[in-house]
Amino acid sequence: MSTISNAVTWFEVGTDRPVETERFYADVFGWSFAEEGTPEASYRVVPPGPDGSIQGAVRATGGVGPNYAVFYVQVPDVAQACRQAEAAGGTVLAPARTTPAGLTLTHLADPVGNRFGVFATPPADA
Repeated sequence: MSTISNAVTWFEVGTDRPVETERFYADVFGWSFAEEGTPEASYRVVPPGPDGSIQGAVRATGGVGPNYAVFYVQVPDVAQACRQAEAAGGTVLAPARTTPAGLTLTHLADPVGNRFGVFATPPADA
């Protein structure tokens, strides 16, 4: 991922019907997918387009929780972004978590309830 801060750099579509969802986006936009998850937790990534468009993925939810589509803003510090969102009237929807690869992320909501995510990549020297 790029090192751009405060830019929308990722999207995710969570669905209980990943095959149908992937087929839809492939038919409409010509997207292709590459599995980067596990058999228990499918996470099929869409590579960026030739114009440098953002990347994203379709995540199989297994029917646990609602279907969703969310964009992610890359920030320098997830905790700071959470504090700023709360100060501006937003809500932190889940505690931040760090993936095995060192990516830290969480979901928030703006003051009217629109869901979005923020993430930070690990430092280059990590």
